[in-house]
Amino acid sequence: MPALPAIDVDSPVTAAGQGLASGHCYASSCGRVTLYLGDAVELRHLIPTDAAIISDPPYGIAHKRGKCSDRGKGISLGAAGIIGDNKAFDPSPWVSYPVALLWGANWYSDKLPPGRWLVWDKQEHGGSGDFSEAEVAWQNRQGAIKVFRHMWLGVQRASQVGEARRHPTEKPVVLMAWCMDKAKVPAGAVVVDPYMGSASTIIAAIRTGRKAIGFEKDPEHFANAVQRVKTELAQGDLFLGHNDKDLARRALDSE
Repeated sequence: MPALPAIDVDSPVTAAGQGLASGHCYASSCGRVTLYLGDAVELRHLIPTDAAIISDPPYGIAHKRGKCSDRGKGISLGAAGIIGDNKAFDPSPWVSYPVALLWGANWYSDKLPPGRWLVWDKQEHGGSGDFSEAEVAWQNRQGAIKVFRHMWLGVQRASQVGEARRHPTEKPVVLMAWCMDKAKVPAGAVVVDPYMGSASTIIAAIRTGRKAIGFEKDPEHFANAVQRVKTELAQGDLFLGHNDKDLARRALDSE
């Protein structure tokens, strides 16, 4: 099956993704980023066999943000739910790639082959309320458990301070860059996020000198991701190697 046609980088894409249908594609003029609107499993023929799969997929838990009046929630973004999160997640299409690293793995651990675990400590010094204090990822190779300590508790953040929330389960860019480092993804390699969401993985790949391919089913999230990537690429290599400037220190502190 031939590759899908790319959206003209100058074509208007509304914030809500209106007018976009499955099959649309954005390809950056520099050749470093390609984003597809559609189901990554159905479009898997577009993924290089030597790609590194790094993603935060829908876990199959019917996640919904609470209303703004709910204690501990505070944000109504994503109240309608996440596409694909109403059924059990199947990791089997991704586990055989040379690198596969998937977040939320505790929700589908019974479907995973042997590997190692990565932990994101989101509160650093513990906390309370309705927020999870940590999240867990699985990688398809044996090794020691590693922990990344980075505050990300509602409006309390150690990075991306002041930025509007783009997705109900958005991950920090520094976290996804740390994943690439722990997975030993070489510079210049292709990183694929089959469940792109807000494009944090894509931005991390750009900032660490890697190529990226992303897939997203939700037209609104896809349109927002395209705009975010365009803004990032327009800055050239301003952030290359300086992922929030202290990524290297945080990675060392997280060993």
